[in-house]
Amino acid sequence: MSTVDQQAKAPQDIRNVVSFLRGSKGGLKNRVGVLNGKRIDYFKGKSAVKALLSPAYAKLKNVPKVTSETEAQQLLHTIIPFAFFLRVDRGQPVGSASSPKNLQINQMQMFKADEYYAWFYEGSQWTTYVGGVVMVAVMLAGVMFPLWPPILRMGAWYISMVFLGLLGLLVAVAIVRLIFYIITVLIVSPGIWIFPKLFADVGFFESFVPLWDWDLPKKKSKKRKGEKSEKSKAGAEGAAEGAYIEEVADSGHSAGNSRPNSRAATVEEVPDDES
Repeated sequence: MSTVDQQAKAPQDIRNVVSFLRGSKGGLKNRVGVLNGKRIDYFKGKSAVKALLSPAYAKLKNVPKVTSETEAQQLLHTIIPFAFFLRVDRGQPVGSASSPKNLQINQMQMFKADEYYAWFYEGSQWTTYVGGVVMVAVMLAGVMFPLWPPILRMGAWYISMVFLGLLGLLVAVAIVRLIFYIITVLIVSPGIWIFPKLFADVGFFESFVPLWDWDLPKKKSKKRKGEKSEKSKAGAEGAAEGAYIEEVADSGHSAGNSRPNSRAATVEEVPDDES
């Protein structure tokens, strides 16, 4: 039975989960490998578990509910028989160290967070079809340009001139701001940027606000320092708890058989406190 036939048997809620993972909203980190001489996308199990626990998945409708990593792994395991993705083993790169790695399908098909899985599903193809139709329409319109009515040809000429003018203006602004920055670096260090957000990932109007700003170094995030301190604190607490358990165990051994029930109760209470 082909993978297409297996995928056709999947219920709608499973297909919705797969479409979410394969689409851009899932945030799944895909990598490129080589399977049987063909390039193919694959991902790590941890990435899929993280995607199913994300707020974006929680907002979906007609999908199985996932509230823990165990439930996420169980759901991903139930998807494997439908062959949307299969477990693979990674080998050596095809060429150089930066080249895609060879993939080989593992005979033991199960889901594990530390394993890798190759996609055999391309997702929804409607965007590809629409893009193809638009491309063909643009090409036909360009070929038939001499047959356009005069008013349409004049309008296309004006639009192209406006577009080229805006592009030239952007290039001119980029050159001027670079020259001004170099001058200010030499005169009033650390330098001034005109339109510092011009090439930032913001809206059109936000690109021109503020008008200028100093080229100051970015401050280090205090969040990472806080996370490190919390991790070190957690490590210290874990070490203290481990020492306490060892101390309780040693005292139990030294006491012999005189207090077996007391020792068992003490050791059992330690995990309850940790939970």
